[in-house]
Amino acid sequence: MPVLSCASLLAFWLLDFLTFQPNRIVPGTGFSPEAALGWPWALSMTVLLLFILAASFTSLRAKHTLQLLCVLLLLVQLPLSLAGFSATHVPDSLPHARTGIASGFWLLLFFAALMLIELQQKMHLSRLSITALLMLPLSCLIWVTYTGQIESLALVREYASRSSQFQDALQVHLLLVCGAVGFSLILGFVLVLLMRQWPAVQKFAFGLLNFIQTIPSLALFGLLIAPLGYLASRSEFLQAINVSGIGWAPALIALIAYSLLPIVRNVFIALEEVPDAVLESAKGMGMSQTQVFLQVRLPLAMPVMLEGVRITSIQAIGLTAVAALIGAGGLGSFIFQGLGQAAMDMILLGALPILVMALLADLFFSGLAGFFRYGAKQ
Repeated sequence: MPVLSCASLLAFWLLDFLTFQPNRIVPGTGFSPEAALGWPWALSMTVLLLFILAASFTSLRAKHTLQLLCVLLLLVQLPLSLAGFSATHVPDSLPHARTGIASGFWLLLFFAALMLIELQQKMHLSRLSITALLMLPLSCLIWVTYTGQIESLALVREYASRSSQFQDALQVHLLLVCGAVGFSLILGFVLVLLMRQWPAVQKFAFGLLNFIQTIPSLALFGLLIAPLGYLASRSEFLQAINVSGIGWAPALIALIAYSLLPIVRNVFIALEEVPDAVLESAKGMGMSQTQVFLQVRLPLAMPVMLEGVRITSIQAIGLTAVAALIGAGGLGSFIFQGLGQAAMDMILLGALPILVMALLADLFFSGLAGFFRYGAKQ
């Protein structure tokens, strides 16, 4: 905590906090915290960071609680600082003017997130508790966005000019992720049943899936272009469903191939590690083989299986962005367009939703696994 708070202070005062651009083309002018927010506001944020630092060297019982409160107040001030800067530094006479987020702001947000993670571990807080606490700064961000106080923010302006494209890209991204995870879950479960029935399949299946993981994602996308293009040119059905060497088809196949290993590995281990004593007790109660599997083995294995689904979902969310390079669409298209145009705001328009989706997937499946784990203990 002392290292993170010191790093936050250095980033806050030594780097530009926010920037102002008259339009999208002109480079932005950086503002230090005192110039962007005014001395009272900048000092209030500094006091919070100094308190977090000072509390680290005390023996107070409630020091972690106080540090957590300071971090949350700091996170609340970040969206409010965007609104305050827009109100004082963006004139109405420049309708295309933009507020940019500089490196000091991003680093302060990053270090605050690391402090939250450290406090969560020290205070033994659940992810649900941390999520509930984060509703306060999130509500503040939603409020300043909904009321139009940060409409000059460059990211908001990028979304406003591409809202329909963004919604289409988000829909495609979610469809590819859900399709990849859903198909890999079905195929993986069937493969695990075959591995349990015929042990010889196990060595071959894990060897093949491990080999697929060693192939770079972009290379695998490229390897699928030629065979799919050949098949599509000779099949009217494939042409009817828009299958070709590029687009959604090679992307979905590659995503399923990458998703199979964590699914198969976790499902196989989860089913194998159910205690034999529990299974024998179930059989002694008169349960059939099917009942033992569905009512005993599967529920007890569910937490570990869901961990595999969590890993697969997060991996698929990230890899789907790369699939934009072969015309699959999705949020990755904004990232690569932004890289080509050196437009950081367009990159963020694609990258931030991917980050949010990954965090939500992690939270959802971790919570679901915890629910089944708690049910198994009962």
